[in-house]
Amino acid sequence: MTEIQASGAAHDSLRAVQWLGDRLHLLDQRKLPFEELWVDCRSASEVALAIRDLVVRGAPAIGIAAAWGVVLAAQRGDDLQKTMATLRAARPTAVNLMAALDRMHASVESDVDAAALASVARSIQDEDLAANLAMGAMGAALIQSDSGVLTHCNTGSLATSGFGTALGVIRAGYASGNIVRVYADETRPWLQGARLTMWELQRDGIPATLIADSAASHLMKSGKVQWVIVGADRIAANGDTANKIGTYQLAIAAKHHGVKFMVVAPSTTVDLATPTGDAIEIELRNPDELLGYAGQRTVAEGAQAWNPVFDVTPHELIDVLVTERGVITQPDAAALRAVFGPDAH
Repeated sequence: MTEIQASGAAHDSLRAVQWLGDRLHLLDQRKLPFEELWVDCRSASEVALAIRDLVVRGAPAIGIAAAWGVVLAAQRGDDLQKTMATLRAARPTAVNLMAALDRMHASVESDVDAAALASVARSIQDEDLAANLAMGAMGAALIQSDSGVLTHCNTGSLATSGFGTALGVIRAGYASGNIVRVYADETRPWLQGARLTMWELQRDGIPATLIADSAASHLMKSGKVQWVIVGADRIAANGDTANKIGTYQLAIAAKHHGVKFMVVAPSTTVDLATPTGDAIEIELRNPDELLGYAGQRTVAEGAQAWNPVFDVTPHELIDVLVTERGVITQPDAAALRAVFGPDAH
């Protein structure tokens, strides 16, 4: 662990996905920040429901949870092929879910037992944490001193095995002293920025300021932020990146205001089988999520809503892609192929 990684890890105290040997222990992210409630999943179907209902969320964390779901199925003697199909269908956009299940499927095809599958799932979880620490150090090294940053959604320990992707860069950058101002936008409609990112940062001693989603361009114009730092749920072969709805407009605003735009994601998020962002399936969730909040309707009866929960940022708007394999500036098809193609090492 480098000095930057070690200092950044001091601002990382949370593990939201925990394997307890016979069940998966998940911090219920729907209840935060006011209630820290844990949910125990004892079957793969319960894990799939937890993924679908946002008990656990964030592309890496979803993949990790699904891997442990396969282990639970093996312990119970369930049909593993059917189990993996159920888990795969829980949420369609984040490719980390598919990557984790592909690894588990390869082990299942080798006819191994539940203990061996647990070893694979543990490797997936441990590798994610190591990748996050590496990405945090590399991303933080790109940021000049006295910088302000804006982040979107939640990309921290809640969304990963720990430390985080974009929030890992912020943790490391704050620890090194280069990042001195952190802004988080609220991230409608589930308010992951307001409820989760602000909670994580406050918990780990990193002061941050919340803004409304609609205040981002005004903030950039003020000169208070030099970087927008976000995660990703799927990165196409040409560098187009799917992330939480609202990311695309941040990238447009950043380009206009001369603010740098950084995407931070593990290599499991890169999907060379998807040629461009136009081929990424965008999850549509229940419109009711927009029509009310916390069980209270806020919109007139009869109103309609459209609720895509991801959008795609074209690679031309991305200045830097950080993965555990290194930093890619101006990511495009050639740059990604050089790092992630079949001949890459």
